This record gives sequence, C-alpha cells and structure tokens, in this order.
Amino acid sequence: MRLLELLNNPPREYTPIPFWFLNGDLRREEIKRQLRDFCDHGVYGVVLHPRIGLPPRIGYLSESFFGYLRVAIETAAELDMRVVLYDEGMYPSGSASGLVVRDHPELASRGLCHVETPAPGDTVLCPVAGGYLVERFSGGRLRGLHYGEDDGEPNQPLSADILNPEAVNRFIQLTHEAYYQHFAPHFGKTIIGFFTDEPSILGRNVRDMQPWTRGFADMFCQAGGNPAGLAGLFDGTENADTALYRRLMLERESEVYYASLSRWCQAHGIALMGHPHQSDDIEFERHFHVPGQDLVFRWVSPETGGTVGMDSTMGKCSADMARHMGARRNSNECFGACNRGGNPWHFTGEDMKWFIDWLAVRGVNLFIPHAFYYSLTGKRSAERPPDVGPGSIWWPHYQLWAGYMTRLSCLMAETEYQADIALLCRNRELHAEAAAPLFEGQRAFEYLPESLWADCREENGRLICGSRSYGAVVGAETLFPTVSHDPQTVAPDCLCDPAQPDLRIAALKYQGQPCWLLVNEGENDLQAQITLPVHEPLGQYDLWQNTTCALPGRNTEQGTQFRLSLPRRGSLLVFAAGEALPQPESLPALENIPFALIGQDPKACTKTYAATLPAYDTDVMVSVNAEEMAELFVNGQPCGVAFWAPQRFRIPHALTGGREAELRLVITGSLANRYGNQPVPYGLI
Repeated sequence: MRLLELLNNPPREYTPIPFWFLNGDLRREEIKRQLRDFCDHGVYGVVLHPRIGLPPRIGYLSESFFGYLRVAIETAAELDMRVVLYDEGMYPSGSASGLVVRDHPELASRGLCHVETPAPGDTVLCPVAGGYLVERFSGGRLRGLHYGEDDGEPNQPLSADILNPEAVNRFIQLTHEAYYQHFAPHFGKTIIGFFTDEPSILGRNVRDMQPWTRGFADMFCQAGGNPAGLAGLFDGTENADTALYRRLMLERESEVYYASLSRWCQAHGIALMGHPHQSDDIEFERHFHVPGQDLVFRWVSPETGGTVGMDSTMGKCSADMARHMGARRNSNECFGACNRGGNPWHFTGEDMKWFIDWLAVRGVNLFIPHAFYYSLTGKRSAERPPDVGPGSIWWPHYQLWAGYMTRLSCLMAETEYQADIALLCRNRELHAEAAAPLFEGQRAFEYLPESLWADCREENGRLICGSRSYGAVVGAETLFPTVSHDPQTVAPDCLCDPAQPDLRIAALKYQGQPCWLLVNEGENDLQAQITLPVHEPLGQYDLWQNTTCALPGRNTEQGTQFRLSLPRRGSLLVFAAGEALPQPESLPALENIPFALIGQDPKACTKTYAATLPAYDTDVMVSVNAEEMAELFVNGQPCGVAFWAPQRFRIPHALTGGREAELRLVITGSLANRYGNQPVPYGLI
C-alpha cells in the first residue's frame, strides 16, 4: 500500500516545528549546537521565538539581535531545516515589543467603556442609562523580552491598536520588512512562514472594556447603528446594535490586521502562520496560509474530556477551515503550560500522547510544540513551563515522539477527510454542545462558517459548498430547507457494539483507498465489535510502533467486522488491505514480575528496579505499571522505553539466548520534582 510506504519514510516537511524560546544569553556556537541536536532527535524545523530572559545587550530588532538570528537561519539552511519567523517580541502580536507606540502614542490600543462620569481625555460616544459610553486608550500591554517588562512590571510595553491601518503598517515596517531586509535570500527556502500570535485588540490586563478604534463610531453609525444600543455590550443584552458591532469589528480586524499580514507574506513567498486570539475564531483563519490554533492551560485535557467547552472546537476550527480553503496544512501550538493541577512541569508522556492524538484525529497536521527552551537557568525554568524538548526527561528518546508526530502529520495531510455532515457556525459560535454527540457517535462533520453560506447550493437533497458535499446540516434550521437537519440520517463512520462514546474516528481516503484513524480518548481500555463500511480484508498500522499486520475480521451485510482492542492512550490506522499481510503475533505476556527497588537518585528523579526473567523459547512481552517514563535493560542491553501505563516491553529471544536473564528497570519521574511547587510520586505503582 502506497500510504504505508509513505508513512514508513515520511518527508521531512512533516516534522514537528517547535517554538524555540530564544530566552538566554545567546552564543553563536550554542545556537549551532542546539540546532544540530534538534536534527539528531528528528526535529527539522523551528519557530525562532524571542522570549523573556534575553539580556539587555540584545535589544529587540537590533543589529545584535539579527546577528544571532542570522546564525540560526544559516545553520538551519546548512542542516536542511525549515524556519518560521515569529513576528513579535513575546506576545500578543502586533506591537513590535512596544516600538509601534514608543514614538507614536496615538497608535496605542483603544477601547469602549461604560462609565458614570467621563474622565479627562475620554471621547464621549453617547449618554446611556447609568452614565456614558466613552472611547479611551485601553492601557493594554504585552509581555516584553527583558526582565522588568513582564506583566505588572514597570517597563511592560504598551500594545498597539491593530484596528488602525497606520499602526499595522508601522508594525509591518518595523518587523516584517526588517526581517526581509536581513534575510531575503532565505525567504521561500529555509524561511517558510511568519508566525503571528493571538493578536489582541485591547492588549493584556484590560477589564470592563470592549474593543474599539478611532473612527469606528462613524463607521458604526454609517452602517445604521445606534450607539446607545452598545450599552448591551456591558450588561449582556444582545440586540441589533450589538450584532452590528460584532460584525463590523470582525470585518475591521480581518481586513486591517490579518489581511494585511497575509498579503505581505504572500508577496514575499512565505506563509502567514500562527493563530487568532480565541479557539473559536474561525473566520480569521481564512487569512492564514496555514490556519492554526493554540492548545494551552489544559483547557481541554484527559480529565475534563475532549468535547466540552469552547476550546474543544479548536482542532476542527483550523482543520475544517483549511479544507474549505484548499490549504494542505493546518497547525496547532500545543502543550503550552499544560501542567497538571497547576504544578509547574507536571506534564507527563501520557498527557502528551493524549493531546497529540486529540489534535490529529480532528485533522491537525502540523504540530508546533510549546516549547524547546534555549536556557533553563534562573527564572527561565518557571516561564510558561514545561520544556517539552531538550529540557524534558524524554529527550534521549525524542526520535519516537518526533517520528509519531511526523507520521500523523503526513497521514492527515496526504489523505482526504470524509464527512457528510455540515455544522453551521459563526465566528466564536462553534457550538461545542452540538459537536459533542457527533464525535461520540462517530459521525464525521465539518464546520461550515457563515462566510461560506452564500457560496452553497442545494442539489438533490444535498448541500454543496465548493468541492464539499453534505447529506445533512446541523444548526440554523431555516437555512437550506431541502437538506436533512437530522444527523441521524447520515450513517456513522463505523458501527460500535456496544456504543463507544470515547472512540474518535477520522474516515480518510488515500488515492481512493479508504482508511480510518481510530483514537481512544478515554481513560479505560476500549473493547468493542467494530464494523466498517467496506467489504474486503483489513490491515492495521501502529503509527507509534511503525508496524503493520492483518486485522482479522469477517464480512457481514453491513461491512467488515472485527474485534477492536484499543488500550488507553491507544491509536490505530485501519485500512482496506489490497495485499496479504502478516498475521498479528501472540506473545507470552508477563505482568507480575517481582521487581525489587535497588537504588534511587532524587537529583535525577530516577528509581531503579531489578528482577530475573525466566528462560523462554520465544520473544515475550513484559508489562509493568509505573508513574512516568520507564526504560528496560536486559542483560545490560537497552530493550525499549515506554511513557504511559501500562508500560509494555517486547524482549527478543535473541537478547536472552533462551536463558534466565537479568532485568533492570529505570523509572524517571516528573521534573516537577526539580522545578515544580510540590513533589510528584514516581516509580512502580
């Protein structure tokens, strides 16, 4: 099967491209060393992210700053790596670390307030019940690059008004044009994109204010709005004026900020990348050449589930808009500050596996891990941890993680997603409550945003939108009346007996051949009879292990039925097999080997156990239950690593020679024990 050949050796373009926090006292040789180290671990791209912790000697956008970036970009070119430039000094984007406003205070962020009495400098919009609506500077900020410039610190930079074309043009001149002046020969080659990061109209640390910009009052009134009706923005009363305000604000931000950046990137041969401010900002995605989103702070997580709340829409938000646009890639800046229980650095391998699978099965095909830290010295280790790369416990084995993300990215980029349900949505109204039963019932859907409704047509009971076609529509029942509004009329992607609400499935096609990505999103092993709508033998491909074998099943009237055993944190690619495949192996499974603790190193967060393996004439599978990462050694030779319980290790017969063997098991605990605010247990459970 050609898809499996591709997944066995995916192109480098599908590499994860992590944020690389340039947060220390940069040195040329250290920059080169770290990039070579990334390559050695299967990472062939980086986002060059200036980050708080840079020393004062390296001023943002100074010649010194660009000198270090030149070392990084030229080294990346030598290593055949790809670079994404970051368009800000920290975040949110749009202010050039305060340089936009520094000599032009009139370009600072502005907002609309409801006040009892106007203050000096306010522009009164109109009187309303309880006072006045006034326009004023928001006082919003962004996080700066140097100590003393972070939230609440005295030198924190002011944010710029990204609804003001003059401010946005100045931002582009200060940042994008400066980067192009220094690195033009690398654009469209080593440099593939510019990353814009959650631009905010008001800036950070602003309360009781709504987005605004100079001249917006005239625009609002000319569109037929009554300013007094905007009091509803503050008391939660929705009306025609608040609806008009949101529409005009969406159009203004789209055209002034996102479209300006998009046009600049396209004209300079690179992609606009990054993500908008909110997880359900779907309409802004159309300006990105690589639509993206941002998974942070465990807003979705294994313990809360993957289908609840506004943030649960983010994976489909970027992936579905990319499909409508015909964009091959969509991204997610993932794992940022995803610590358990607010304990810095308590982020586990099983967490990372869950997040990767959660994103992939929803269609994300470019992973941007947050983050690899240039330096962890001093306060840097506490700045939006954890380091999920070189500073993590799994870095010695990161090729496994990089390979897995690369294969998933390749799979989701090279295949065609099959969906027969359109979920109608508006910006910031992606209806997580309507999406949840579709996910849990294995019914594939795509978000269809309002900006595309006018391009749709009804034909023979189906909804046609560009190259997409749907047999059912969810939402806005007065629209498209000839198309079914009952998703139950559409067959699910698979039949499950019994029902499996934790099973996620993506139905795909590669060059006409059907395949399905299955993910267990729950906390228990999944056992069910699964029927897929195909009448031919099936194969299974383990994207983590990179192994293939037949999937035993039987032909039924409804399709091919098989027994699915998908463990917790499990994922599997099932495909219609066009050729004979080896049968799955059945190995002796050993689960209760009496390991004894023989040593521990609190500084390294490790515990070591020993046991004796009886003689076997075949390969065997050893299973243990441990907190965090487990490495097994057999007769002193490495025999594998596992990152979530139960940790399973295949011990080759050749490694033991059929004789009794000595086992050594090393458990490495969370680095929350080193950097966090409370200890985390580790060892055998």
